[in-house]
Amino acid sequence: MEALQSPFSNIQLELLQLCKSDVDEKDLLAIKKMISEYFAQKAIRHADEIWENENWDEKKVEELLSANMQTPYHKHSL
Repeated sequence: MEALQSPFSNIQLELLQLCKSDVDEKDLLAIKKMISEYFAQKAIRHADEIWENENWDEKKVEELLSANMQTPYHKHSL
């Protein structure tokens, strides 16, 4: 028999287990802040790693900031 696949991710399941009861609004805001700070720090560490591994400098940053990297939009005719 095949196991059912949960529609929730592992982090969602963990948070559901943690928060079986209502949490006061102040605590909820503090938890949201901790989670967002965790992911912000993770992104910063990853960016720092790329900066170091690719030997980026201010010139590279300016190049990226001024580059137009948008995907062109092509309207499909019906």
